[in-house]
Amino acid sequence: MARKILIADDHSAIRIGVKQICTGEFPAVLFGEAINYADVFQKLKQNEWDILILDIDLPGRNGLEILKQIKAEKLKIPVLMFSFHSEEQIALRAMKLGAAGYLSKDVADMELVKAINQIMAGKKYVSQSLSEKLLSLLDDNSAKEPHEYLSEREYQTLLLIASGKTVSEIAGILCLSTPTISTYRARILEKMKLKNNAELTTYAITQKLV
Repeated sequence: MARKILIADDHSAIRIGVKQICTGEFPAVLFGEAINYADVFQKLKQNEWDILILDIDLPGRNGLEILKQIKAEKLKIPVLMFSFHSEEQIALRAMKLGAAGYLSKDVADMELVKAINQIMAGKKYVSQSLSEKLLSLLDDNSAKEPHEYLSEREYQTLLLIASGKTVSEIAGILCLSTPTISTYRARILEKMKLKNNAELTTYAITQKLV
């Protein structure tokens, strides 16, 4: 039976790479491609898919927001989250939002097929190095870290600021206005009780968010 895989990533090189890996392992596979929020839901409504491979950094509404919407609409599609961000923090957020798994793009060539097969078998997937820590974090009822109180959009903005992006660059990446990003930045600093980008970046590095 042909596998039907929907790849949501705004970088063509990533989509091509995923297709090459999957084509080499599955005898028959049908692909769909999406580059943003609207594309994802258009494809989900047009066809039934075995799995959605979803990048977190889609323009406009990001992957975590898409996960929330999939859950809200009760769409029965297992989602493998795909990201270059720190796997520990993104994976935890993604799994809490209903993702079936998380995979770092850095190890996709070695782990992608394993992740797809595991999720299609009805199981959850996280890397071996992450699984024990994730389970302990998911069961941890202790006080939250400051960044855990951020909204998904604020959290994404935090990661981009800590990665050295300017407000205007972030606005371009997220397809939002510069004033909107400035507002997110102000909220982040207020919620986390930080004074400036330098403190924010230090916090992100200390927490291994970047």
